[in-house]
Amino acid sequence: MSTRFRPLRHLLLLAFTLALVGPTELQAQDRQRWTPEQANAWYDDLPWLVGCNYNPSTAINQLEMWQADTFDPETIDRELAWAEDLGFTSIRVYLHHLLWEQDADGFLGRLDQFLTIADRHGIGVMFVLFDSVWDPHPKLGPQRDPEPGVHNSGWVQSPGADDLMNPDREDLLKAYTVGVISRFKDDPRVHAWDLWNEPDNTNDNSYGRNKLDREPEGKRERTLELLERSFTWARSANPSQPLTSGVWIGQWSDPDRLSPTERVQLDQSDVITFHTYDPLDRARQCVENLRRYGRPLLCTEFMARPNGSTFDPVLGFFKDQDVGAYCWGFVAGRSNTIYPWDSWQTPYASEPPVWFHDIFHPDGTPYRPEEVSYIQRLTSQAD
Repeated sequence: MSTRFRPLRHLLLLAFTLALVGPTELQAQDRQRWTPEQANAWYDDLPWLVGCNYNPSTAINQLEMWQADTFDPETIDRELAWAEDLGFTSIRVYLHHLLWEQDADGFLGRLDQFLTIADRHGIGVMFVLFDSVWDPHPKLGPQRDPEPGVHNSGWVQSPGADDLMNPDREDLLKAYTVGVISRFKDDPRVHAWDLWNEPDNTNDNSYGRNKLDREPEGKRERTLELLERSFTWARSANPSQPLTSGVWIGQWSDPDRLSPTERVQLDQSDVITFHTYDPLDRARQCVENLRRYGRPLLCTEFMARPNGSTFDPVLGFFKDQDVGAYCWGFVAGRSNTIYPWDSWQTPYASEPPVWFHDIFHPDGTPYRPEEVSYIQRLTSQAD
């Protein structure tokens, strides 16, 4: 099914709502959390959402991907053609609030250009607005080069530590959230809005090793406050696409043992998203435990080969269970995600014996041709 197709059930629901309350009254109200029925109707009208977390191979992080001087539509077009050839229907892509502050109109224009490229390849987009992982001190302008042999050495948080802990910057975070979503709130090229990636991640094995200097005290508590507000801000834009934030630690078997952050994520999300970098048995537990919410499930991060999280059989399981699936990484490049997480403790002097993430070399050659064939078989059989 083309990503240009606006889900029929959602259009009917919107028309029915307008008939009941009128457009003026509707605009004055923040959209409420979708019911499970609304969420499942949205999901039923889409193809199987399968794809990757996409960052072009020429960008070390979100800032380098989107800033005017380094935005690279030629590489994006070439690499998304490879995604189309795999049968991918959706990609998850990170944004950054400093790009909005730097040049909101230019940033929105580049987002629109990116969506046009993706749509030309039959691919929809899930945008991620905030992220608590990796470097807590982002800076606009030219980005540093990757640290040799170190996983994701230049990825940056949004908001970084200074903006996160400064109440005076909250208006910027709100304006960014409302502004970006409002611009694309009825755009069928946008599949979903992932409001905050791993909000309670304190980067204990990387920047968190020296928390006094790198990660601010009270980060989790402050992030929880802003996570809750981000759902309110996003709903005030009345998006036609679902909102979500994905749980990422454990398998969530006992609802009474959820953390405060997990409760907000699961109680506020229109569709349930989660991460798992574990083998099939644990991925199966995640799915079984999250079924209790009665909403569509999307695994927005998986696939770490040395951990046992591999396309075969994990992606096949997700397809059988009608669970959306986005692997981490796509084309090896400046993000250095072919290296494992432990490279933060011991950088690799050469290419690792098994790639951690990513599917293609920069020239489009598959890392493992048998993986590409497996993915293509699954996507060719999708409804």
